[in-house]
Amino acid sequence: MEQELAYSFHLGSDKNKSKVAKKTAKGNVSGTTSLSNNAIQNANDLSRVNRHNLRDYDNQRDLITTIYGTNDIVEDVKQVYIDEFEQARIEYNTNQPRADRRINDYFEKICNSQNDIACEIIIELGDMDFWQDKDDEYRFKMIDVYNEQIQDLSKILPTFKIANATIHFDETSPHMHVIGVPVIENCKRGMKKQVGKSQLFTKTSLTQIQDQMRNACIKSYNKFYDVDSRLKTKQKGRNQDINVKDMDGYKDYKKQLKRKEQKLAKANEQTEKLDNLSKDINKILDNQK
Repeated sequence: MEQELAYSFHLGSDKNKSKVAKKTAKGNVSGTTSLSNNAIQNANDLSRVNRHNLRDYDNQRDLITTIYGTNDIVEDVKQVYIDEFEQARIEYNTNQPRADRRINDYFEKICNSQNDIACEIIIELGDMDFWQDKDDEYRFKMIDVYNEQIQDLSKILPTFKIANATIHFDETSPHMHVIGVPVIENCKRGMKKQVGKSQLFTKTSLTQIQDQMRNACIKSYNKFYDVDSRLKTKQKGRNQDINVKDMDGYKDYKKQLKRKEQKLAKANEQTEKLDNLSKDINKILDNQK
């Protein structure tokens, strides 16, 4: 029987930082919103990504694999800034007569602006139901699949400069965190080359990128696993799903929900019996009258 797998491609959003999102999070079992990963707007955000993606908070790195970049995401992003923007910064400063408008460090400048300094994309093939009975050998073969996803992303979106890509095997399903810098060129104001998330990732372009990436992913999976699987139909409005790190909490939530549904069914049954009893009593009273 042909197997169907779910595929998700999430771009970090600043919606998780809104007051509405935080208020929503308080009512969730996991304590987090159902939106995708946060945007990376400054150096502090990038440091938090570094701690989570590389497990710096507990030094448990046995079940994570970095397939692009180093063991320091902050330095990886800074290196992209040097490689991509340093020449443009020097040219801008050379043509800028006012010393107070010259840029000494473009990375620091963006950190202090309203723009995102980098983007995080989470890629995941297969949901928790698919992966729950798979052994480590089967799971670790996803390294080959995700390696090709990095190559595909570089071809599909060459102006998204990848700084780091790390795969997590210590959670419900193997998934990959990709950190990169969106670059736009031929800018008319300021430096000719700049960071530009909103220009690079529009609603239309993101949909096209997702479609191409999902098609490429299932081809890689079928090749390395020697199967003939296909993807589940893409659902509209599912650009952002439950955060993968919260899926263990989601399992507990499903169990609690099932227990509550069973209790509700019993309560409804008892209510129906009471209603019938009440009708019988009313009949008896009517007959006595």
